[in-house]
Amino acid sequence: MFPATLDDILPLSRFLSRLIESRPEIGDALRVGLQTPWNAQAMRDYLAAEAADEAALRPGLRRLRARVMARTVARDLAGLADLAEVTETMTALADETVAHAAAVLAAALVARHGTPRSPTGEAQELVVIGMGKLGGRELNASSDIDLIFVYPEDGETDGEGARLSNFEFFTRLGRQLIGALAEITGDGQVFRVDMRLRPNGDSGPLVASFDMLENYFITQGREWERYAWIKARPLCGARGGDLAAVARPFVFRKYLDYGAINAMRELHAQIRREVARRDMADNIKLGPGGIREIEFIAQVFQLIRGGRDKALQIRPTLQVLALLAERGILDAAAVRELTVAYRFLRNLEHRLQYLDDAQTHTLPENPADQAPIARGMGFNDYAALLEELDDHRANVSRHFEAVFADPNRKGHDLAAVWQGCESGEAAQELARLGYGDAENGAQRLAGIRNGSRYQQMPAGIRERFDALVPRLIEAAAETPNPDATLARGLDLLEAISRRAAYLALLQQYPQALQKVAQLVGASSWAATYLTRHPVLLDELLDARLLEAAPDWAAFRTQLAQDLDEHEPDTERQMDMMREAHHAQVFRLLAQDLAGLLPLEKLSDHLSELADIMLDLASRLAWRKLLKRHRDAPAFAIVAYGKLGGKELGYASDLDIIFLFEDDHPDAPENYARLAQRINTWISSTTPAGILFQTDLRLRPNGESGLLVSSVEAFRQYQMESAWVWEHQALTRARFSAGDAGIGRRFEAIRIEVLRKPRDLAELKREVRAMREKMAAAHANKSELFDIKHDRGGLIDVEFIVQALVLGHAHEHAELTGNLGNLALLKIAAGLGLIPQELAERVREAYRTYRRLQHSLRLNDAQYARVERGTLAREIGSVQELWRTVFREA
Repeated sequence: MFPATLDDILPLSRFLSRLIESRPEIGDALRVGLQTPWNAQAMRDYLAAEAADEAALRPGLRRLRARVMARTVARDLAGLADLAEVTETMTALADETVAHAAAVLAAALVARHGTPRSPTGEAQELVVIGMGKLGGRELNASSDIDLIFVYPEDGETDGEGARLSNFEFFTRLGRQLIGALAEITGDGQVFRVDMRLRPNGDSGPLVASFDMLENYFITQGREWERYAWIKARPLCGARGGDLAAVARPFVFRKYLDYGAINAMRELHAQIRREVARRDMADNIKLGPGGIREIEFIAQVFQLIRGGRDKALQIRPTLQVLALLAERGILDAAAVRELTVAYRFLRNLEHRLQYLDDAQTHTLPENPADQAPIARGMGFNDYAALLEELDDHRANVSRHFEAVFADPNRKGHDLAAVWQGCESGEAAQELARLGYGDAENGAQRLAGIRNGSRYQQMPAGIRERFDALVPRLIEAAAETPNPDATLARGLDLLEAISRRAAYLALLQQYPQALQKVAQLVGASSWAATYLTRHPVLLDELLDARLLEAAPDWAAFRTQLAQDLDEHEPDTERQMDMMREAHHAQVFRLLAQDLAGLLPLEKLSDHLSELADIMLDLASRLAWRKLLKRHRDAPAFAIVAYGKLGGKELGYASDLDIIFLFEDDHPDAPENYARLAQRINTWISSTTPAGILFQTDLRLRPNGESGLLVSSVEAFRQYQMESAWVWEHQALTRARFSAGDAGIGRRFEAIRIEVLRKPRDLAELKREVRAMREKMAAAHANKSELFDIKHDRGGLIDVEFIVQALVLGHAHEHAELTGNLGNLALLKIAAGLGLIPQELAERVREAYRTYRRLQHSLRLNDAQYARVERGTLAREIGSVQELWRTVFREA
């Protein structure tokens, strides 16, 4: 149970007891103000009154520190303040004292030497950067503060007397600021100041311009400095906000940076060696299971993913952990344990420091110190405190090992196969593992090992590559087709061998390599897709993402928000859309290959994903038109073909047209530009790849027609000028993206056109003629049956359905629904237009065809062709229905 009065808590802090004894006025103020924490405004008011000039600065800063410390310690020990209040109060004290001291000292220097200015005359200010816990707003009670001093531009002061270069001006100011904060006077000190995190540490200059800092990052910045700069935060200086543009590219890579795990593992190993050398096992910050390990867990994922996920570019440790759980990067239960442990350890850290206002993290050996620490933590005795502490440290160590454990500490049993792949023993071992063509596999391994790409790899990359190949050999052996899996897996490893981060991912997460083997073994198309977009390897780390049904509304909202944050960077937005699309396709692909998605559902998902991409592209493209005549375009995208019929495949083109409904005189020109930009947006190849190939030839008058049509012009064309084949295409058309009102107008026109009365005999003659023309264009000279183009195949089914819709929709409105071929066949049978039993056989044939076509395309078959005899029943059924509908003998 926590004590609640000042007299009760004084035995828990010798520092507080001594302070009140030496300065009774602080004790009197505490008794009056204990219920109210200090805040930043109160600190500013105090400094304005008590430390307004150079003469009053040092004593004023120190008196403020004494009062803030006294009340913060007392409130914490009295159970009135939580950890967040303590760290925020101490952070605010550092922020306000640094900013106030810098302003007072700068004013005095300006009075003597003038204002420092850039070559263009812009006034310059010192930017003080808080690092570590200060930067993260997590400062502890007796902490030193890690600072870095920078200024925007070189130049000189504008004084009438002795002028100084900006470098000299800010160097003097920096030295004075350190003295004002760290010098020990009769009133004590404000903060110990540590400047060792600046470029080149103690051997570097005290201050640096932005250009100097950026050049240092590019030429000399080390991995541990990336870790340190995650928490960098400007405390004062008008141009502090510009610093992010300098530091962010250094700290956060554009790509997923799994190499950070190895770098931070080595940094932690150095810390542990130092802890062991200095016998610091009882150090709750640096020792096993301590505060630093929790910070490392949070920050390694910031380094890995922060460049691609801006939300992770935050500083406070607990907020980062919560976000990692929300993103599914860390298990929620692990984050709960780490969060509880962090709060416990930080509270214990404060109790250790409250004893004597000392910067210590080491558990006391003296029983006289142990007792107040235990009481301050709410325990009856020190043994009970240690028992809970040990539980928390064990949890932290376990989670740390789960993240940072080196999976390659032990060698691999198959390393000899890779290292001796030119020997006969390698082929024998591959054969023993179940490889059907072991000789060829060994030759492929030898070819890589002796090839120039492998020979020229930097040592670090080659070490990772060497660790992965034996694991790939083992993983491939466990798949149904080891030879193909190994060949495709080696293609992938070679393709990513120049990107150490991807090798590091597969090296650090063996389960990801297992999943890679399963995917590339099941589908050559998947192997090619993954090789082309290796960033998707990250998707393999969370099994839940590969199994969960997509939430398209949430996906669209999040992607739209992310795209808005990168306005007006068109190149980055285009890449983001491609990356997001590839990730979603890959997740669907993984579910597909695992047998979790029926083909019809897969096509629905791929079609909805395409709709989202088209809609976002149209909104962004309109936003970037310079001469928009309205805020929101009266414009819609209509889908035909596979997208229109929601039968989209992984590599399908998009058949689309563009419509508008707008009387403004600038509308035709603006919407034509919009359509061109949309097409460029989705079909251009960027560093992230391509979204879709497009086909715009189904617009009125085809390639010779206008790129966009008004709704009324589209209706007039369809009613008066369109060919029958264009009306056939209309049976599978639907609104896809843009203005939903125009989408409804389009659907009304579509139904009107489909329900036009037609001469049935003439209709069938024209449909047959078009079918014969298509068959001639795709003549199959092989012995195999082409599932799509041969008579009795998919196109015959589609033409049958289209003929039924165009021939009978004027009497049966239900045939106008864009419901898909399977549903329309069932409806036609229900209306008595075709025999029920035959319709069911053709429906089943259509399903079989689509599944076979899909399976063949997953393995890069040039044509969807199979032995004719395997589909005799299906072919016969479709041909029978064709004869029935078209009255052929």
